Amino acid sequence: MHIELAESYGFCFGVKRAIKIAEENKNSSTYGPLIHNNKEIARLEQDFKVSLTDDYKSFKSGEKAVIRTHGIPKNELAELKENKVDVVDATCPYVTKPQQICQDMSEQDYEIVIFGDEVHPEIRGVKSYAIDGARVVTCSKDLEDLKLKEKIALVAQTTRKIEDYLEVANYLIPRYKEVRVFNTICNATFENQEAAKKIAKKADIMIVIGGKNSSNTKQLFSLAHDNCFDSYHIEDENDLDYSWFDKKEFCGISAGASTPDWIIQNVINSIQDNVTK
Repeated sequence: MHIELAESYGFCFGVKRAIKIAEENKNSSTYGPLIHNNKEIARLEQDFKVSLTDDYKSFKSGEKAVIRTHGIPKNELAELKENKVDVVDATCPYVTKPQQICQDMSEQDYEIVIFGDEVHPEIRGVKSYAIDGARVVTCSKDLEDLKLKEKIALVAQTTRKIEDYLEVANYLIPRYKEVRVFNTICNATFENQEAAKKIAKKADIMIVIGGKNSSNTKQLFSLAHDNCFDSYHIEDENDLDYSWFDKKEFCGISAGASTPDWIIQNVINSIQDNVTK
């Protein structure tokens, strides 16, 4: 069994930055999961006493609130500050970019269209920066029955596939007078996706490691599966089924942007120890 890692995988800049911020702020609480990886969140709680709070209203004056990488709605951030909570902002800079675009363009009377998952915390936050709200779509079909202004600003969830984003942009451009398209998909997402596609084309089994609720990991798995039918999304080595590897010779491995190296190594070790050479 040959095991090969994708050329680009795992922790991105924004996640590395957030983990460092959390580790530097011991005995604090994050508002919502800092990243979408339960194992890493558990490590932060055990080693650095960084707990998790789901209700922003529960923070008291003087308490420290670490803002998750995905960002939070504008009104919630303002309320935390008004209540004199010590806010430590670990929002990924790639996420603050579409937040600012939504605010700036809506102030210029552009209709805001966001390509992404409306219930994802990143999009809940980004949407809140559009003064008059925003339309959130998952594909070009969602646009068919919408009546939009002649001036449109389009942004994307940072972890989406560029091909799907272009499909939405290409639907809007010939139908409206002015469409401003902002490339808000982060570099790390693009690099990880391209690397996953490349290795999946060579592999006869692909293992994609990351949280089940991680958007970017789901996108990686989708790309892997498009290029290698026998692709599997796992959170850690405990999800492995070694029968998957029967008669397989080349195992490709990729991992989402919130997946730490120690989990990836545990998966590799488990495959090496349990799969017939």
